[in-house]
Amino acid sequence: MELPCFPVAVWMFVSFCASVGGYPNGRVREACSSMVPCHGSSPQLLPEHTITVNVTEFKPGDNIEVNLSGPDFEGFFVQARDAEHLDSPAVGSFVLIDRRHSQLLTCGRTKNSAVSHTSKAKKKYVKVYWIAPRDAPKHVQFLATVVKKYRTFWVKIPGPVVSQPDVLSPTPPLHATSEAMSTSYPVSYISKPFSASGCGSTKFCIRNPSNCDPGSASCFFLSFQQEESSVFIEMSGPSEGYLAFALSHDQWMGGDDAYLCVNEDHRVRVSAAHLTERSHPLLDSENALEHVSWKLVDGVLQCSFRRSIRLPAYKGRFNLDSSYYIFLADGEASEGGLIYKHGRQPLVTEGLYNVTGLPQDIGGSRSPRLIKAHGALMFVAWITTVSIGVIVARFFKPVWSHSFLFGKELWFQVHRVLMLTTVMLTSISFVLPFVYRGGWSQQAGFHPYLGCAVMALTIFQPLMAGFRPSRHAPRRQLFNWFHWSTGTTARILAVVTMFLGMDLPALDLPDPWDTYTMICFVAWHVGTDVLLEIHSYCLVRKVEVVEDDRVQILQSLTSAEAEGRLFKQIVLTIYICGNIVFLIAFLLAINQV
Repeated sequence: MELPCFPVAVWMFVSFCASVGGYPNGRVREACSSMVPCHGSSPQLLPEHTITVNVTEFKPGDNIEVNLSGPDFEGFFVQARDAEHLDSPAVGSFVLIDRRHSQLLTCGRTKNSAVSHTSKAKKKYVKVYWIAPRDAPKHVQFLATVVKKYRTFWVKIPGPVVSQPDVLSPTPPLHATSEAMSTSYPVSYISKPFSASGCGSTKFCIRNPSNCDPGSASCFFLSFQQEESSVFIEMSGPSEGYLAFALSHDQWMGGDDAYLCVNEDHRVRVSAAHLTERSHPLLDSENALEHVSWKLVDGVLQCSFRRSIRLPAYKGRFNLDSSYYIFLADGEASEGGLIYKHGRQPLVTEGLYNVTGLPQDIGGSRSPRLIKAHGALMFVAWITTVSIGVIVARFFKPVWSHSFLFGKELWFQVHRVLMLTTVMLTSISFVLPFVYRGGWSQQAGFHPYLGCAVMALTIFQPLMAGFRPSRHAPRRQLFNWFHWSTGTTARILAVVTMFLGMDLPALDLPDPWDTYTMICFVAWHVGTDVLLEIHSYCLVRKVEVVEDDRVQILQSLTSAEAEGRLFKQIVLTIYICGNIVFLIAFLLAINQV
């Protein structure tokens, strides 16, 4: 039967994007030994499913009916093992009853020594036959791993023990000696509130905002307290999805040792993981964490656990007696505990720190210094120098036409200095993101494309000005239009680019404050421009009518503009002060992220 194309495409996409490897087709040979599915979460402790057999004794060559039943489940994995050595390889082989829902697998050197599912279709009952081998151990126990849904599963559910005739029962009796106990850990509820006391004296703390109280609903808190050969870790923050921190050798994601606290159906799952590039974390099937506790109240997620300083037996776990950059992130998670990419830049320490060294109480930044410098320089250039330079050139030619500086008119010198300063600031700022990223950013949307357009216009404008015709040349009017249109286009694109850049993860200014403040700045600039235009128009309309042979002599533009000298200087002073206020507000916001 041919499968519809759309469901198949959707399933392929989901399988590709999953954060960890699963086995929807039941081919779980990678889990033959541990019987642990690589689903990135910890096994449940109290099984809901049971294994039954039709006999209690067997002889080599006998067929034993094995049944697995319980509430709806998607996947399963059944083996038979030496009851006195459950870590030994699977023994015997199986025969299928229903090939639609079950399939045979070969674990180790024994063919058909395990049975698993063929698809994610829900089932309540599986029946197979087990054939006892000639070299069967004296006692055989059946084990099953059952997956109810992706992150809800039980590992090595113990089934009945069958024995060969005239053999004493194994001692001690084999009860629920499930490996779930070795891959999971006891979890408790946090009863004592987290405290910042001891930060900087007995424990290493990271807080954002700086010096915030971990009991606050807006405080991100991470602490490390060494206790002999282990470290006790506390993590807290406003999140209903997940909190995570990572130890890294640099300030980039990739090759990092991570730890996650994930809200999974109103219970918090705590696990270790490994970060590879910008992909989803690879969660460990075996957990090196002890004394795990959690709390989820009023949108604040808290978890704590203990970890040995050195874990040579666990691949990917860093030693805690070395120095690392520390990342602290938060984000959303699905009801099943699948985490999504953090919506904003993680908090990153500004240097390398040893959490078992000298206790410190530090903060961090969600925006790298180079990106902060990029934003600050762009704000200085396009909120102050450009805006003031344009106002001076447009409205102060008549006012300062008789004032000179270094042999040139004052208005022209002020305009030129401000515009060259803009070119310099924009050029320096333009390079910084490329230095930080090491190339082009694929995560910034239209912002870098518009930024390149602004940079090109910024360079083109002074080059064009260097070839301007003389004041009375025929092409001077054409130059004036090109000069004005290029500058206006650059300013409009710059404002749009800043609007887009303020909400990028690398420089995520507080919402909606940043948008409203930028709108206010645009309104402030346009309002000042309109006010000065109206003032100029009113001056031009003033005429001096001289009744001499019925000739009306229009007052010259220069003299009319000169009458408004005081008004324009007052407006310019207020405008500059307003721009400085906007600039300071943006610089303070950048400093806080």
